[in-house]
This record gives sequence, structure tokens and C-alpha cells, in this order.
Amino acid sequence: MPRGKVLNYRYITNRSVENKAGQPTGNVRARVAADSDVLEGFYKCPECGNAGRISQPFKRPVNIKCEKCGFLMKVPKLKDQLKKDKKKKK
Repeated sequence: MPRGKVLNYRYITNRSVENKAGQPTGNVRARVAADSDVLEGFYKCPECGNAGRISQPFKRPVNIKCEKCGFLMKVPKLKDQLKKDKKKKK
């Protein structure tokens, strides 16, 4: 186990994000510290490929707008995404 300060988080995600064609070509890696209300992390836009940094108030579902092209990346709650994926398979 690493030495030093142990950080606690109330939200952590590392998710694929689909472009307009439904292809998972982008991703979002973000977290919120236990004592914070700020979502911080990184993203790769699935439309233009721009890599950017996230620092915004935490609200679910998480929505991130690409700084370059303006594409809105939606990161739904995981249980909602699993339900949606299950319906697609039927």
C-alpha cells in the first residue's frame, strides 16, 4: 500500500462516450473528492478527438461540453446506461 495521504472520493468514473454515429470513440475520466462538489478529470471528444480537462460543479447525470467543437458528452448513471443497453439487445 502506498504511503502518504489517503484520498477518498464520492464519485469516480472512467467511461466510453459515443459519437453521433453511435461509435464509442471518446472517453471521460473524472472524480469528485469526498469533501468537494467539483468534478475534475479529463475527456476525449468522440466527435473531433480533442482532449480536454474537466473542472465543473458536480451534477448527475454528468454532461461535458467539448471546448473545441461544442459536442455535448452525456455520462448517464451507470444503472440507467445498463438498462438502456439491455433494451438495445432485445
